[in-house]
Amino acid sequence: MGVLQDHPELALFLCLAAGYLLGKVRVGPITLGGICGTLIVSLLLGAWAKIEIDADVKTIFFALFIFALGYMAGPQFFANLNRKSMRFFALCFIELVSVLGLAYLLAKAFDLDVGTASGILAGAATESAVVGTATEAIGKLPDLTADQISTYQGHVATAYTVCYLFGLVTIVIYTSQIMPMLLRINLADASRALWEKLRGSGGGLESDEREALPGLVGRTHLVTLADGRTVGNLEAAFGGGVTVEAVRRGSKDLTPAPDLELTLSDLVLVVGRRSEAIAAGRAIGPETPGIPGVDTPLATRQVAMTDKSVAGKTLGEIRSTHAEFGRSGVYVTDVLRGEQHLPANPDTVVERGDVVTLVGARSGLNRIVEKIGTVAKNDATDFIYLGLGIALGSLIGQLVVRLGGVPLSLGTGGGCLISGLLFGWFRSRRQTFGAFPPQAATTIKDMGLAVFIACTGLTSGPQAWPLLKEYGALLPFAGIAMVLVPATISLVVGRKLLKIEKPLLIGAIAGQQCSTPAITSVTQVAQSSVPMLGYTITYALSNFLLPLTGPILVGILGA
Repeated sequence: MGVLQDHPELALFLCLAAGYLLGKVRVGPITLGGICGTLIVSLLLGAWAKIEIDADVKTIFFALFIFALGYMAGPQFFANLNRKSMRFFALCFIELVSVLGLAYLLAKAFDLDVGTASGILAGAATESAVVGTATEAIGKLPDLTADQISTYQGHVATAYTVCYLFGLVTIVIYTSQIMPMLLRINLADASRALWEKLRGSGGGLESDEREALPGLVGRTHLVTLADGRTVGNLEAAFGGGVTVEAVRRGSKDLTPAPDLELTLSDLVLVVGRRSEAIAAGRAIGPETPGIPGVDTPLATRQVAMTDKSVAGKTLGEIRSTHAEFGRSGVYVTDVLRGEQHLPANPDTVVERGDVVTLVGARSGLNRIVEKIGTVAKNDATDFIYLGLGIALGSLIGQLVVRLGGVPLSLGTGGGCLISGLLFGWFRSRRQTFGAFPPQAATTIKDMGLAVFIACTGLTSGPQAWPLLKEYGALLPFAGIAMVLVPATISLVVGRKLLKIEKPLLIGAIAGQQCSTPAITSVTQVAQSSVPMLGYTITYALSNFLLPLTGPILVGILGA
């Protein structure tokens, strides 16, 4: 015990290791996740060893977490502020009003202190970021002593832990098992039917499917019929459906310029759509086996969709308005929006800031990239941009607004969330500055929250057991009720009034709860990624809005 007290950094990283190990334990479709596991371990260790962690450590790591969260959600958040997404925004509004209202009613009915009420809100909403924003807001209440602040902040962590456990189990079972029964659907069949409707005649594929006969092929031909024809004339004869990528004459490799004339016995490599590549043989000569040195690899580009002309359009519309796709045999194989991979089917809507993976001949790729966006360069973090963003967020958090005599401020957490949203959005508009690779952003986000949660648990451990004895039965009830009420209201409103397709609605309800385990379970039951299309919209909106409920509830109850 003495070693842990003298070296709190040892206790901190021990909590991370043991917490994430605990978070991997699976019971059916349920796993706690690393954050909840870390909080449980740190509460137990803190209650046993009474370890002190400098408060500045929590502040710094929470600022890193919340800025990275906003940065990753920014492009999608602003893209969803449109009329088409308003019906999904309504679900997030239901979530916000419900959890705030229920937390306030429980606080008044059972005379809960501000820390316990905030912890119930954070846990039942399964939103870890609320722990940080509420804890910070409690520290700024003017009428509390230092001991009261410490006690109430400890209550946030304890109430969050218990409510999170019950809220997580409830949302996973409710969305994946009970909601399909209430909607009277087989989720797998309904998702498959909606998928077929979405992809229409475009022939999209499920995430686990691959084409048996790829649309883009390369073939080598021996020139016996095209003697004297230029490369440009040959490509034009097939409407741009094939491109000549390589020419070998004897032992020499020639550059396939449009004015290059082909001669007998040349070896020509053509790349393009299968039907045109096969037909090209009738104009060039017999097909030959692949010959070393006469080959061209298919290139891959990750392209950020920054051009205004593609924003809000489907992949099918983009292909039809940009003839280079058809002529050059270039295909979209993946769409990345933040952390979420979307199905690359013709009806997937692309927003500015999305990163699409293009595969095809190098020459065709270069022409298309110029028309629709820019090559995403995310190989190294721009620490100038990152540092300025967090500094600006900290300044925003210091602004104080008085509402009815009550001082309200966003705090470092709320300020960094707003600056993260803005900086992430600016980056998505023209991705030539402010690089923050997704892997790096995810690492910073997860590490920042994990360290913050571990610090909170270690310092809150001594207050955990008294709170559990006082409110033991209330906390599980609150965790279940505050999931069921907004989810059920959203289910009724989403289906009866908003007419959201059933698989999308289930995914959207998991998203309004910001529950990754829930959408994972839903997609497993659906055997499809279709529910993810609804999840991504509400997840981005709730990721920004739910953390703001912590300071709001603290401000109301602390008034």
